[in-house]
Amino acid sequence: MFERYQEWRRYVRQLRDAKALLREGRKYLAKYRDRLTEAATTAVRDGVTRLSEVVAQKKRGAAMVEALNALDKALDTHLSYARKSATREYAESIGVAVLIALFLRAFVVEAFKIPSGSMIPTLQVGDHIFVNKFIYGVRIPYTNIKFGTSYRKPRRGEVIVFIYPVDPEKDFIKRIVAVAGDTIEVRGRTLYVNDEPVVATPVSVDGDCHYTDYEEATDKWSERDCDQYTEHVPYNDYTVFYSHHLSDTAPQQKITVPPNHVFVMGDNRDNSSDSRVWHFVPEVNIKGKAMVIWFSSGEPEGGVRLKRMFHLVR
Repeated sequence: MFERYQEWRRYVRQLRDAKALLREGRKYLAKYRDRLTEAATTAVRDGVTRLSEVVAQKKRGAAMVEALNALDKALDTHLSYARKSATREYAESIGVAVLIALFLRAFVVEAFKIPSGSMIPTLQVGDHIFVNKFIYGVRIPYTNIKFGTSYRKPRRGEVIVFIYPVDPEKDFIKRIVAVAGDTIEVRGRTLYVNDEPVVATPVSVDGDCHYTDYEEATDKWSERDCDQYTEHVPYNDYTVFYSHHLSDTAPQQKITVPPNHVFVMGDNRDNSSDSRVWHFVPEVNIKGKAMVIWFSSGEPEGGVRLKRMFHLVR
């Protein structure tokens, strides 16, 4: 039984090779017929005919090997300039894969790693996310030119990756809390958008609210106390943290978001440098909308955070 199985496996491989070689022979006969001599054309055509008959008659063993070798030799002899070497085939395959990857990264989706705790609890330090790059329009790589920006405007409550207005060499990630034309005011822990308070519900947890954050200055992880709220906006509900030990900050002046800009804040409200400090983000700076956490590692688990992987970013 095993020998019969092995024989069948060999025939399947030979049949696959034969079909590929027949496609190659027929393609080259059609493509290079003006460059082939009559003798060369006859040799290749005879090889194609013979191998076709062997395949049609389901012959195996020596007959199949002989027909394969004959056509392969004819192609090598008369059409070597057209045949691809293994190195060339591998190079072309790799090249195509690289071009597809670059296209996807430039226009469709890109991966980012979260370096700081400004978006805790939504995003933790060490989260790796995919960003939808075409939802707000398509950007020409290495420029600020975007097309299709009017099709889908940024919305309140969405988490975005953008070029930091203060330093274009850096990418930031924050949540949109106001869009073009909105007036926004921050009074302590309450946001007012168009003179209406954003509804924020305190979250009851079993015990005190704690989270683990990474401090770049000391290269250490530390646990911090917090107060937790759920904010409700028309398109989304999301969780924000405030530092437990900090008192309410002084009210900020009411401002209006200019056209083609957004106002962003981190979900870790007392530990985020955002529009409260450096004001607005131009829509042209927005790279895309955060979609999903595809990988995560770090404290407190000390390794891969399996529970965070493949979670949608809300």
